[in-house]
Amino acid sequence: MNERKPAVTFEDIRDLARHLPGPDLEAGTAARLRERELTKPPGALGKLEEIAFWMACWQAKHPPELRHPRVAVFAGNHGVAAARPVSAFPVEVTTQMIANFQAGGAAVNQLCRIADSDLRVYEMDLDNPTRDFTTGPAMTEEECARAIAYGMMAVESGLHLICLGEMGIGNTTSGAALCTALFGGSATDWVGPGTGVDTDGVAQKAAAVEEAIAVNRAALEDPLQMLRCLGGVELAAIVGAVMAARMARTPVLLDGFTCTAAAAVLHALDPKALDHCLVAHVSAEPGHRRLLDRLGRDAILDLGMRLGEASGAALAINIVKAAVACHADMATFADAGVSGRAS
Repeated sequence: MNERKPAVTFEDIRDLARHLPGPDLEAGTAARLRERELTKPPGALGKLEEIAFWMACWQAKHPPELRHPRVAVFAGNHGVAAARPVSAFPVEVTTQMIANFQAGGAAVNQLCRIADSDLRVYEMDLDNPTRDFTTGPAMTEEECARAIAYGMMAVESGLHLICLGEMGIGNTTSGAALCTALFGGSATDWVGPGTGVDTDGVAQKAAAVEEAIAVNRAALEDPLQMLRCLGGVELAAIVGAVMAARMARTPVLLDGFTCTAAAAVLHALDPKALDHCLVAHVSAEPGHRRLLDRLGRDAILDLGMRLGEASGAALAINIVKAAVACHADMATFADAGVSGRAS
């Protein structure tokens, strides 16, 4: 009997990562030229100018648009959370919070409303959590690759921006394990309180990460294997969504620590793989600032948030809207009859 061939494999993912399109330099040049003519001193809008340039480059058009943003939240359950005391909340909270999203009662619902953004929540087989990664790999290669492919489907044509986030009890432990494998250091460098565990809980998380690294060490040969062994299905889906957004010319806002840790898998495959992504906010989770340093990234916002569920990314939509509106709608010196800089 012939063995069933997986619909997508890690080699497919690696090949796709090697052929991601770059920025549209023509659109970027047009954005730079217009920026010089707007009725303001050069650089006066600071990061807003860089965001407008980034949007033009990765939408591959000038001027950029932002009428159709989407917030995508991927939800998955982690076996380690059922086996070890790594979270302040029980695993059933993942399912309960999805119901809260659907009822419009979560923070991300309110932030999407004020940003006039579509919200999509993707439940990823919550009745079948990943395996406890302190005893072996969290996923098989097929399961991980299938989750990556699932995440790709969240990116549809016509989106001007996609914000990525996650929901899953125990996933800051998974994010910390991924960062430890990808960037080195000890587990204590990367773990934090997550949903609010105390000092003993943080120590329990660090111990689980150290065990996961030790038991899976032989398999941690490349970033995708690290994702398979230490990640979760929602983290794998974020990897897929980031890749699909690049192919669709859709700029990406990454949420907090766990979301950025998932995206870091692609950075490890190719340091330019996240150039179409901005980090929306720096989380209060201590490992996030360290991770941004390793990635060479700054965040748009620093508000002490640590909620997850794409809340920081949804909040940052309005900053990106402001950047696009100023770039596209401000008058030029010629339009307004305002004198430019003296030569």
